Amino acid sequence: MNTQKSWSDAEKVAVKGSVILTNWKKEREEARAVVQNSDSTLVRSGDMKVLELFGINQGKIVVNAQTAQRLSAVGACIGIIGDAMSTLPLHHFKRDGDDRKRVVNSPLNKLLNQSPIQNWTASSMYQWWVRCNILRGDAITEIIRNKQGEPINLLPYHPDRVQIKRIGNEILYQFTPFDDGKTYVRSSDDVLHIAGNGFDGEKSLSVIQHDANHSIGIALATNQYSKKFFENGASPKHLFSTDKEMGTDQIDQFRELYDTRYAGPSNAGRPMILTEGLKVDQLSMSSVDAQLLENLKYSVIDIARACRVPPVLIGAQETTSSWGTGVGEITLGFVKYHLEPKAYLWEQEINRKLVRKDDEFVEFQFKGFLRGDAKAEGESLRQARGGSMGPGWLTLNEIRKLNNEPPIDGGDVIYEPKGATSEQKATAVN
Repeated sequence: MNTQKSWSDAEKVAVKGSVILTNWKKEREEARAVVQNSDSTLVRSGDMKVLELFGINQGKIVVNAQTAQRLSAVGACIGIIGDAMSTLPLHHFKRDGDDRKRVVNSPLNKLLNQSPIQNWTASSMYQWWVRCNILRGDAITEIIRNKQGEPINLLPYHPDRVQIKRIGNEILYQFTPFDDGKTYVRSSDDVLHIAGNGFDGEKSLSVIQHDANHSIGIALATNQYSKKFFENGASPKHLFSTDKEMGTDQIDQFRELYDTRYAGPSNAGRPMILTEGLKVDQLSMSSVDAQLLENLKYSVIDIARACRVPPVLIGAQETTSSWGTGVGEITLGFVKYHLEPKAYLWEQEINRKLVRKDDEFVEFQFKGFLRGDAKAEGESLRQARGGSMGPGWLTLNEIRKLNNEPPIDGGDVIYEPKGATSEQKATAVN
């Protein structure tokens, strides 16, 4: 039996003397001034979401989740972060004293590594979380539990179909499903709220609206200018003059005729014929036109900076020093200063909502990302085995396990120089 309450239930239970419910009812009545439909969420007229919905900006360029995705830099940043997070294994562990053991048959393994719900893969869910964090600020996923309170499914939601409501110290989530549109409410314990930047306990800040708004606006304006420029045949501007007086209708008619016959790439190279004493002068390209590409490059790099992605990873760095061994170091920095903090935030939310046991936890595995090139990795593993006649810290079978190889007999011994046999020394040297 569904015991969840809807927002309208406040009117039914609010009684004189109930301060919390009376205030809740008052707030709900104030919220009736806004419009609600199946594709939008309830917001107040002064809410930032209203500005995003109508694309209100300081300039004439609209910056919102839809327009921002027209920029390849935004799409590349979402893609590189989403793809990286979606390929990380998320393992379930149990503490055993100072050690940890993998929970192999955990029911969470399927939800977090294979499929959280029908029609969704775990990788797609992680990519969706990243997209929502960058474009909208928060990623919301409903936890569907069985009668015993165990999670059986995870249902990602579009931010427009979720309204977040604070009641005292509790956060409630109102969901609007895709099918019948009947809303229902869940407590924060049944919702994975993957927060983005600047989380205030209720909502997070959108990267495109707060960190990269200006740069995205510049890039959109630059692209719009470029589009118009090439639609006009990528030709310099012309100045027409005549000694005769022309009325407003004649000027408008001439401008329309010129656009039809001579503007655009399809009319490139078409000879121009002027009558009635008209003269034409060709205007040279301005410095603004010449700096068009530089402005776009700056915007791309600034968008990457706002998304905390090294520009070289989205193809925005053209200097040769960024390639070769430099890319490996840049990638390691990206993992250390962006992916690992993001993964730690996700782990905390998953552990407190899905695991809920002090001696168990889930953790993303970064070993694959942190590997260097084959030569460097081989040298590192040789040292770990005791290859320079120093003490080893990995057994041969542990090294084989890192490379998904089966164990071998006699491979569970850690090399110690003092008590090493001649066979161990030969193995370590080789």
